[in-house]
Amino acid sequence: MFDSLGHIARLLRAARTLARHDALLAPDQIAELPAPARLALRLAKFGTRAPSADEQSRVTAALSALGPSYIKLGQFLATRPDIVGAKRAFELRALQDRLPPFATDEARAMIRANLGAPVEELFSEFGPPVAAASIAQVHKARTTDGREVAVKVLRPGVEKRFAADLASFYFAARKIEKMSVEARRLRPVAAVQTLEQSMKLELDLRMEAAAISEMAQNTAADPGLRIPKVDWQRTARQVLTTEWIDGTPISDIEGLKTQGFDLKGLGDTLIQSFLRHAIRDGFFHADMHQGNLFVAADGQLVAVDFGIMGRLSDRDRTVLAEILYGFIKRDYARVARVHFEAGYVPAGEDEASFAQALRAIGEPLMDRTASDISMARLLTQLFEVTGQFNMRTQPQLLLLQKTMVVVEGVARDLNPHLNMWVTAEPVVSDWIRRRLGPVGKIEDAAAAFGQMVTNLPGLLADAGKATAMLAEMAKTGGLRLDAETARAFAAAEAERDRLPRVALVVAVLALLVVAWAVWF
Repeated sequence: MFDSLGHIARLLRAARTLARHDALLAPDQIAELPAPARLALRLAKFGTRAPSADEQSRVTAALSALGPSYIKLGQFLATRPDIVGAKRAFELRALQDRLPPFATDEARAMIRANLGAPVEELFSEFGPPVAAASIAQVHKARTTDGREVAVKVLRPGVEKRFAADLASFYFAARKIEKMSVEARRLRPVAAVQTLEQSMKLELDLRMEAAAISEMAQNTAADPGLRIPKVDWQRTARQVLTTEWIDGTPISDIEGLKTQGFDLKGLGDTLIQSFLRHAIRDGFFHADMHQGNLFVAADGQLVAVDFGIMGRLSDRDRTVLAEILYGFIKRDYARVARVHFEAGYVPAGEDEASFAQALRAIGEPLMDRTASDISMARLLTQLFEVTGQFNMRTQPQLLLLQKTMVVVEGVARDLNPHLNMWVTAEPVVSDWIRRRLGPVGKIEDAAAAFGQMVTNLPGLLADAGKATAMLAEMAKTGGLRLDAETARAFAAAEAERDRLPRVALVVAVLALLVVAWAVWF
């Protein structure tokens, strides 16, 4: 009970802050409220002045005033137009994750506590913060062996604050789900779980270091993209050290032009790199805004800040590629079939009607010039339409869609005439050919065989235990068997040691047959 009262109090304080900024409800929604509710809103704003229209968006100002947890919540809800509405989601995309820096002395203390040595022993130079956000801030430093590095330090007390606010978010989400059938379809509790998982990763900077390392490995042979190196000796749970990136911010269009960089090529590289990460690797940078992208002197794109990452399962990657490929080829029946086969749309819905709805999205795009076609807009409309067919929310795809909106926007700043279909087609087609062609099917068969071999010892052990148990029960009278059945059990026990070898031979033969059938 006391926990519930604490959650209610925290949520009421947040609601009051939103109301004071005129950010709780839209004017038309306020007009529909009963008189007591309108009076409560006026009382909440008494003695305050909301930001004017030419200042920062009221909703983003309110979330910034509420602190780190609400900034992250706002950024997350920017990916959920199905929950907050398209207009509010658009407003939230402008939410900047910026807070005043904390004292450098506190950062030094955090470094010593995490790395077990004072800053002077680890760095020959350690400067003031160059950037500060809700989770951490970054300092430029030089190691004792002369390398320039970026040192990211977690904000003191942020973990405790997030834990308290997340508990309140869960409380609110559970209450909302109990109140509304539509809310249960949108799965607010699952949304908070997704936010919590993301925050757990962001609050452990070793996980960000691991993400950088994994992406560097995935993209080692990719053209035009470079990932910073991690200094593992100067990295811990609350401290992350990476190489310092000297480059031109990708937002500095005039600076890039002055240096002679190929802006069209940079835009193509950005889009294709993101699609490779999402479709090929199933692991993508989910915060690729302009502040996290630089162009090095050699013309390579360099991404930084890997705190927010997205993952797609093998099935999700295949579905995504098929959806994009189906729209590129105008095969709406195929796109609809993919949704049903993946279980995204319930089996009781009409597949032909769903294909018709998809056509209503896709065909208007085909009448536009190449530079007007937006893959991000396509995905946004797709998720809006699927709600009409009771498609349950897929949080991992919404994060992808949000990132695609940002990436496409950055690419269009570089090249206003970007042709999304032409740029994306090589990556998507290559994945389709590999994943759904003969090579992909052989790889699937090999994976299934490997899983079978992995599980085989356990299955055989369980079978052996069951045989021995039944035989023991027969001996003790707990289970009476006729003579022929008893002899069969004895023979099975004797054969048990030969089963793994026989099963392995059979499995190999089966794999060869499958491979032959697929190939020919």
